[in-house]
Amino acid sequence: MVDVVLQQGSVRGVRRANTRTRLHNVLKRKSTVAFLMALPLILLVALLVIYPAFYAIHLATLNKSMTRFVGLGNFQFLFKRNTFWMVVEQSCIFAVTAVVFKALIGFIVAHFAHNIPSKKQRKWRGMLLVPWVIPPAMSTLAWLWLFDPSYSAFNYTLGFFGIGPISWLGEAGWARFSVILVNVWYGAPFFMIMYLAALKSVPEQLYEAAAIDGANWWQRIWYVTLPMMRNIIAITTLFSLIVTFANFDIVRILTAGGPLDQTHLFATWAFKIGIEGSDIPLGASVSLFMAPILAVAAYFILRDVSKRGNEA
Repeated sequence: MVDVVLQQGSVRGVRRANTRTRLHNVLKRKSTVAFLMALPLILLVALLVIYPAFYAIHLATLNKSMTRFVGLGNFQFLFKRNTFWMVVEQSCIFAVTAVVFKALIGFIVAHFAHNIPSKKQRKWRGMLLVPWVIPPAMSTLAWLWLFDPSYSAFNYTLGFFGIGPISWLGEAGWARFSVILVNVWYGAPFFMIMYLAALKSVPEQLYEAAAIDGANWWQRIWYVTLPMMRNIIAITTLFSLIVTFANFDIVRILTAGGPLDQTHLFATWAFKIGIEGSDIPLGASVSLFMAPILAVAAYFILRDVSKRGNEA
C-alpha cells in the first residue's frame, strides 16, 4: 500500500516537473515573449477598432429608427441612388489622384533632401515636414482663406497676369482640384520622410557599379533606386490610400461636399446622411462600403510585396 502511494506521488511530481519545464520552454521562446509584449496593444486595437467595426455592421442592418432588422435593405437603397455612385466615383478619383501626386512629389523631394550635405539635412527635413506636422483642420483653414472668393490670395496673384478671378470652391471642377491640392500638400511630406529613410538604406556600391557600367542618372533611378524601394513604396502607398479614402476634415472645412454634392467623399457623405440627416444606419452603410474597395487594393499590393519577398 505504501509503495502504491509513493509511486503515485512520484508520478505527480514528474508531471509537475514536466509542466514547469514546458512552461519554462514556452516562455523562453522569442515568439511568446513578443506576443506577451504586444498583448496590450492587441487588446487596445480590439477595443478601439474591432468592436466599433462590428458595431457599425450591426447598425447597417437596422432601419432608420434602429428598432427593426432590415438586413441588406440599406445597401439596396444606396445602390439605387445616383448620388451614392457619384460619391464612389469621386472618392476613387480623389484617393488615386492624391496618392499618385503625393508619391511623385515625395519621391522627388526625398531625392532633393538625400543629396543635401548632412549638416543641412536636419534643417531641410524639419522645414519640409511642417505641412504634415500641423493639424489638418488648422492648415485647411489657412487654405480656405487662400481660396476665398473675395479675398483670395491666388486670385490676387493671378490678377497681375490678366487672369480673371477663379471660383475655386464654387465650381465643381475647381473645387475638386482645390481639395486634392490641399490633400497633396498635407500628405506629401509623409511620403518624403518614408522614401528618404529608404534611400538611406540603398548601398552606395550599387550606384558605383551602375556608374561604372555607364548608367546615366535616370537609369540609376530606374534600375537601382526603384527596385530597392519597391516594398516601402507599396506599403506607403497602401497606408496613404487608406487614410486618403477616409479623409474628412479637408473636404468638410473647404466645401462641406458642395457645390451640389460634387466633392463629397465617403466620410463626408456618411456624416451628412448619418449625423445631419439623423439616419445613422444608412450613414454606417456608406462608411462600410469603403471596406471592400480598400480590401481589394490591399490584397493586390500586399500580394505583390509578399511575392517579391519570396523571390528574395
